Amino acid sequence: MDWTHRLRLRNLKMLLSLAQTRNISHSAAMLNTTQPGLSKWLKDLEDDIGLPLFERHARGLRPTPHGDVLIAHAQRVEAQLDRASADMAALREGGGGRVVIGASGASASDTVPLAVMKLLERMPQARVKLVEGTTDHLLAQLAQGDLDIVVGRSAPEHHDPAIRFEALYLEPIHLVARPRHPLFAVEQPSWQDLLSYRWILWPKGTPIRNAVDAALAAAGQAPPPDHVESNSVTVNLTLINNSDMIGVASHRAALRFSQMRAMRVIPVRLSGFGSVAMYWREDPFRPVAVQEAMTALRNTVAEHAPGAARA
Repeated sequence: MDWTHRLRLRNLKMLLSLAQTRNISHSAAMLNTTQPGLSKWLKDLEDDIGLPLFERHARGLRPTPHGDVLIAHAQRVEAQLDRASADMAALREGGGGRVVIGASGASASDTVPLAVMKLLERMPQARVKLVEGTTDHLLAQLAQGDLDIVVGRSAPEHHDPAIRFEALYLEPIHLVARPRHPLFAVEQPSWQDLLSYRWILWPKGTPIRNAVDAALAAAGQAPPPDHVESNSVTVNLTLINNSDMIGVASHRAALRFSQMRAMRVIPVRLSGFGSVAMYWREDPFRPVAVQEAMTALRNTVAEHAPGAARA
């Protein structure tokens, strides 16, 4: 018989616990079972598969490459079961389905909230969960099954062949500061003026940071050594509004926050554009709420940017 037929949900929890604790006695206590029983189960599973899942050493366990693969599958199964439970709870409470959307800083302040309002107009009973983060982390959550859709800067370096994507729009990036920043008294700020202030930069490796670094390199400049690194829109806004720090924002976010009088765009041109994309897992049984959310995102882009890029 195929070994997968003997796996039960409790077995998946046992595997995930071992992956988390890296210790059989700790996992046995967490799972309310015995250490010998858990050890025997793991050995029997490895014998059935014909591959070692963990390396045993003095300090505990370490997953082998084979174990990492099976653990990743178990994480996806657990995520889907959690989603199933949440979906059933939403339907039991009279909801119209559930969708979990991940938004990076490039989309969290404009495109995604506008699309959510459009989705709720069409499906008032839908349950929506929003998760903000950097595109690379959100894509990892999407691949694991924790998210249905991710909207963030295009990140080909993080692309997973199991994930599909669609370019939504192109936009420039801007340097921004608080509305009454001393720089706005200067008609045309120089790079020397700009670099005399502390900057707020997104973490290295994030798509927006890559775009900023490329724009600075094109201008013959390097990222200022005196900077704060942050991946939080809220933190960045607070720092900008309460100091003379200079921040970086995508075009739509900069316009949105300018309308709110939370920041102003510094009149310095940065070369290049950032592409914002929608990512999702290919699923022939995609829930209606997820499909409607994708449609709402496309419609929002079309309404607010007639020249938007389409994939």
